[in-house]
Amino acid sequence: MHTAVPVTVRDSQRAKVYDAEQLVRGVFDRADEHGVRTVELYGSQLTLPIERRFASVESVQSYADKVLALNWVRAQWARAAVSVRVRSRAGTAAAHYEAGDAVLAVPLHTGGTAWALRELVVLHELAHHLESAPAAVAPHGPEFCGRYLDLVDGVVGPEAALLLRVTMLGCGVRLG
Repeated sequence: MHTAVPVTVRDSQRAKVYDAEQLVRGVFDRADEHGVRTVELYGSQLTLPIERRFASVESVQSYADKVLALNWVRAQWARAAVSVRVRSRAGTAAAHYEAGDAVLAVPLHTGGTAWALRELVVLHELAHHLESAPAAVAPHGPEFCGRYLDLVDGVVGPEAALLLRVTMLGCGVRLG
């Protein structure tokens, strides 16, 4: 009898996606610090929307529930009908999604920062949640990037999605 061995798809874009996200978060952080919402992007003026920030696991949970309940999200991804549970994460380096239990884990306020308690990070993790066949595709592959950009476009706004898309492309990320 032959036992199937699970195949792991190489996540070759992970570092590029993270680099792009870090750059975009920096743009939003500077806009918030200086109160200037307009940035120049390849010669065009772009007005950034406000990126939501969260104070607690409960506020992230409420936000995740509301995003997954949006009609257009439910129509586009069957997994939106599966609720996620948000929990705090002990580490400070990364937020992550646990597919087996549909858990979104976010680090809270550590070292005076709450870098993960922000809309772009939560939408990144929700894009993982919405994957219908996680073992079949790379976690940060073109399919993931397409979902993530769709979420950012529809929830944060098209300007944020444009900034993220252009930054991803500049970092060498392949989009789906």
